[in-house]
Amino acid sequence: MHVPDGFINAPVSIAAGAVAVAGVGVALRGARRELDDRTAPLAGLTAAFVFAAQMLNFPVASGTSGHLLGGTLAAILVGPYTGVLCVSVVLLMQGLLFADGGLTALGVNITTMALATVLVGYGLFRVLLRVLPKTRGAVAGASFAAAVVSVPAAAVAFTLIYAAGGTTDVSVGKVAAAMIGVHVLIGIGEALITAVTVSSVLAVRPDLVYGARDMIKPLQLRPAGADGSAEPSRA
Repeated sequence: MHVPDGFINAPVSIAAGAVAVAGVGVALRGARRELDDRTAPLAGLTAAFVFAAQMLNFPVASGTSGHLLGGTLAAILVGPYTGVLCVSVVLLMQGLLFADGGLTALGVNITTMALATVLVGYGLFRVLLRVLPKTRGAVAGASFAAAVVSVPAAAVAFTLIYAAGGTTDVSVGKVAAAMIGVHVLIGIGEALITAVTVSSVLAVRPDLVYGARDMIKPLQLRPAGADGSAEPSRA
């Protein structure tokens, strides 16, 4: 989904850039509330994982390939604001180092692959957790569903941008059909990666999964034993 230079005209690219700058600015302020000395290293690891995963393509259909977008995964692990920053940094580095996505289209790419995926994916994830039981299986299922939806949502966002400022002769209808159809399939692959990753972290360090923080019970002290000592325990 990385948009190259010249695919979207200058006025719309500038407008998307303004949206991206505003979104990243809000994310910078919000990330201060999400990160601390314990979770900051995980944000770096998440960004590195998304960077590496986006470099790997898997076949989808008819010669088409796809890759992880990572917005929903990052938001669930480290929070929505930090998730936006992680994906935005990845997109910037890919554009600078590998020419994967044009620099003039960086605003478009951040808007579609960082802002749209996090807003839709994490929003749906939180809604699902309100109605599902508070279990690890429910968290994995919610992360799967959220990731599935977030990828075609990014394709819809791109289609709207293309409709406003696309520079090719391909009709908006054809672009929408191709982009959304393919990205529904890509979303299934992303959902599997997201659910497996979230489940793996939950199994060993559930306290590090930002989206599942409500499931972590506070540390309490058991009543004093026969020797008069108190023992810490999970409620």
